[in-house]
Amino acid sequence: MSPKKADKLATITIYIMSFFVVIILGAFLIYVIAKGMNMIKPSFIFGTPKSTSAGGGIGPQLFNSFYMLLVSLIITVPIGIGAGIYLAEYAKEGFVVRYIRISLETMASLPSIVIGMFGMLVFVNMAGWGYSIISGALSVSILNIPSMTRISENAIKIASLRVKEASLGLGASKWQTIARLTLPTAMSEILTGIILASGRIFGEAAAFLYTAGLSSGNLNFDTISLTGKVSAFSLFKPAETLAVHIWKVNSEGVVPDAAAIANGTAAVLIIAVLMFNLIARLIGNRVLKSYSGN
Repeated sequence: MSPKKADKLATITIYIMSFFVVIILGAFLIYVIAKGMNMIKPSFIFGTPKSTSAGGGIGPQLFNSFYMLLVSLIITVPIGIGAGIYLAEYAKEGFVVRYIRISLETMASLPSIVIGMFGMLVFVNMAGWGYSIISGALSVSILNIPSMTRISENAIKIASLRVKEASLGLGASKWQTIARLTLPTAMSEILTGIILASGRIFGEAAAFLYTAGLSSGNLNFDTISLTGKVSAFSLFKPAETLAVHIWKVNSEGVVPDAAAIANGTAAVLIIAVLMFNLIARLIGNRVLKSYSGN
């Protein structure tokens, strides 16, 4: 086979594989949303769940999911980007760096239920925080920091090739180059890492079962406090998320319309993830354009 024909065959194969991936993803989204579409209404999205009777809603679980996402990203993103900057720009190749990379790869491959058990032992029991937002956020951050670090490291290395030497040649310091040129240039790839981390936070159930609990907690917006268990914004209140709620209603079977609630919750979860990804991508593109001058 000639190189030209081989190239054309490879291109067609890649297009076919990409097409099948899009079709499978689209079919999955349509199926999940169609199954739960009948439940998507204001009373379900913003209402409170009922323990034994039909009906209810997922308002507390929806709020807990977004609040857990916010707290987890506040922990994950600075540490992940900071570690990526260190590995890409400051660390010298050697035993320590190789050990760090092996540790990151090992942590990234750990099952989430193992991290959940670790979080229950350390954050719930030893630290005495109980089932809470902070316990769940720290646990899921352990899952996300390794991938966030590697994505940031690779993005910063690639961005440095384009701007580093020119910036240093014009008299900028190393940190000025990183903060004002390298990071904005790498923002698109870093944003992809943030979106991947967010998807894992939204969809995580095993780790939250052992750390955030199965209670939705109180949604008291009258007081704003990060401590105690009264305020909806408390970091130390139990927080059942949407993914955990799906598992709970299916496993307990106490509510008569458990299947309908699970389908509706899954549809809301998928829509929430899609909306967050779209908004994050739009914001990231705006930031990238503002730095690039386009």
